[in-house]
Amino acid sequence: MQQFKDTFKHKGRRRQLIEELALMGISDQLILDAFERIPRHYFLDLAFDEQAYTNMAFQIGSGQTISHPFTVAFQTQLLSLEKGMKVLEIGTGSGFQTAILCQLGAKVYSIERHQPLHLKAKQMLDYFKFNPSLFFQDGFKGNRVYAPYDRILVTCGAPEIPTALFEQLKIGGIMVIPVGEGVEQKMLRLQKIDDSNYSTEEFGTFKFVPMLERTVKSQSKN
Repeated sequence: MQQFKDTFKHKGRRRQLIEELALMGISDQLILDAFERIPRHYFLDLAFDEQAYTNMAFQIGSGQTISHPFTVAFQTQLLSLEKGMKVLEIGTGSGFQTAILCQLGAKVYSIERHQPLHLKAKQMLDYFKFNPSLFFQDGFKGNRVYAPYDRILVTCGAPEIPTALFEQLKIGGIMVIPVGEGVEQKMLRLQKIDDSNYSTEEFGTFKFVPMLERTVKSQSKN
């Protein structure tokens, strides 16, 4: 594993990014503090070092990307997290979003279906001495063993609301998920009302890599 350096230049760029995120509407200071504590450039190839603190997505291998910093912060803010909550994350990717959730005190269960990313993310999270539960499996199915979850965060574009994930969410719990089958998805925040229904809020259009399988049906909503 490479030796990491967090220079004054890195820290200065990180502070500039955090100021930009605040101007873009990220108002939760704990999230901004987490971005200060977790160097994003550690999760990127050295070739992207100069651009690590721009609001850009980058390729991380296996056809996947590390999301824009604003997207990571925005999805995290929509979760309305409290310390100690159980969070199921679909799409570990580089592990950066996972690290932010851990820094915020969540008990994280994260699923990645690309084994090289799963293994690399585990190394990174071990480096930070975080201890999320990481799984190499199909995110559409979630993980029933540790359900129900207070929060579910989906970091890839879903064609629909996966029934398995809805079932694994606590009543009163929140799921943040980008939904859409085209190039763009609508960012949705669902709150589970009971075992059959949920309320929905929409928060604009985003672009995510797609979930790779469509093996379950949509859950009906009120």
